[in-house]
Amino acid sequence: MKTTTIKIQKREEANKQNIAVLDELVAPDFFHPTWQLRGPEGMKQFYTMFLKGFPDCHETIEDIIAEGDNVWARITYTGDTYWRISWICPHW
Repeated sequence: MKTTTIKIQKREEANKQNIAVLDELVAPDFFHPTWQLRGPEGMKQFYTMFLKGFPDCHETIEDIIAEGDNVWARITYTGDTYWRISWICPHW
């Protein structure tokens, strides 16, 4: 599957709030240094918490560029928040 196809599929599934798809889309050795997330389980825990704060979140890919295994995307997030989101960005 092409990398751009995977990126677009992830966004479509995120908009449906289907976090189970992360098992297919996140590598077992994935690591997110900011939030200390590891593998698909780490991403599923993050998205579960994220969707509690943003239950109507919608992601739109504005631009996407792919070269080899690398993908860069400019994404717009819209939705309402129902709690303080300092766990995402402490200075908010």
